[in-house]
Amino acid sequence: MTMNGPIATKRRYRAVFLSDIHLGTRGSRADFLADFLKQIECEQLYLVGDIVDGWRLKKTWYWDAHHDEVLRLILRHARAGTAVTYIPGNHDEMFRAWLGLEVAGVKLAMDAVHESADGRRFLVMHGDEFDSVVRYYRFLALLGDSAYTLALALNRHFNTVRRRLGYSYWSLSQWLKRQVKGAVMAIDRFETALAAEARKGGHHGVICGHIHHAEMREIGGVLYMNDGDWVESCTALAEHADGRFELIDWAAEQRLSATALPVPLPA
Repeated sequence: MTMNGPIATKRRYRAVFLSDIHLGTRGSRADFLADFLKQIECEQLYLVGDIVDGWRLKKTWYWDAHHDEVLRLILRHARAGTAVTYIPGNHDEMFRAWLGLEVAGVKLAMDAVHESADGRRFLVMHGDEFDSVVRYYRFLALLGDSAYTLALALNRHFNTVRRRLGYSYWSLSQWLKRQVKGAVMAIDRFETALAAEARKGGHHGVICGHIHHAEMREIGGVLYMNDGDWVESCTALAEHADGRFELIDWAAEQRLSATALPVPLPA
């Protein structure tokens, strides 16, 4: 069963890109991601950083059955023949000590170059290297992480109330972030810097994560694509067989499928 009914025919993609799952935190929507992973097949699966949240697990342990299920499903894809590449981010930087290794069919790399079906080349990286706060002022990054954790806690309680009232998931924390002018400016600087890095390497575009902001837009002749996250927006980036890319908003699709369900007649 899916979250809202019987499993339909699996969606088939050439490649799927996921990042910022933050397993090990209460804010991770591992339940949504597990549902997504059950319903797709792909030739290539890129895990674009912050899959496991080592920062949070160092402070307090949290791990539930949904987190286990996500890992099992990723390994199931690898066993089924999907080429899985894991690019560690700043929250799971401990895995950067294993770069170049392959563990249970999952290859670890600092970055990758993905060639689309139509011959375009995309630089794939987490993106924290271009976040000056994370790179040069780690104590500020950790402070910001604590504030962000508080926002996610509010988001979790907010959605608990919504669910009890019969409403679907909606990200309060993401809405709050978008109201802050400084955050919007920082996102723009980050996107511009990543696009410039791709251009410098002669790539057609860049695929990244890190800032929890799903986006697909052209910047100076380079296609910038961010696959978003599974804490706030529950989004993934997918490439179709013809080389076309699509941002998938899984939470929004669940809302739409819920509203499409027939209303039961009163007994």
